[in-house]
Amino acid sequence: MCAQQVILGEIQDFITSETLVDTLDERARQKIARFIVEKKGYFKDEIDVRRQITLVVAGKTGTVKVDFVIRVADKAFMIIIFGPGSLVSRERPAVSAARLVKDYEVPFAVVTNGEGAEVLETRSGKVVGEGLQSIPSREDALKKLEKITFEMLSQERLERERRILYAFEVLAARECELSTRNL
Repeated sequence: MCAQQVILGEIQDFITSETLVDTLDERARQKIARFIVEKKGYFKDEIDVRRQITLVVAGKTGTVKVDFVIRVADKAFMIIIFGPGSLVSRERPAVSAARLVKDYEVPFAVVTNGEGAEVLETRSGKVVGEGLQSIPSREDALKKLEKITFEMLSQERLERERRILYAFEVLAARECELSTRNL
């Protein structure tokens, strides 16, 4: 997570057609975007990319990026967060992000390194699928939506989720920046 990114030029975003900085991580994100459209059947206009969550904790502000927010029938159904390396260390912050990215709890959170994936049920935080193929398709999402209730969390619970996400992502990134700056 403290790795320097090598800039390889520019790349066109598969979902938005925006020009982005081309890195190995961005190439992996674009591969994921293609997969969720071409293999899982989601429409590009159902996918919000690079969604920012602004966190204010103890008077300090930070932002966290959710790579993809997938909407079906006008409801956010799933988020996908990419990061190289281990998936298990990304589970808890992904669940927090799924609880904070909308004004209701998004039912599913996916963590992926581009090769593997874990699908988490947000309410319980449990892994309910492993591997890229376990990511719910659009058809699966429509079926699941018939049974899902979209819960709003209490302010107290939201504050706990903000603190968790802030610690895992914002503080960790700042620590990483400090340690690489001191090399």
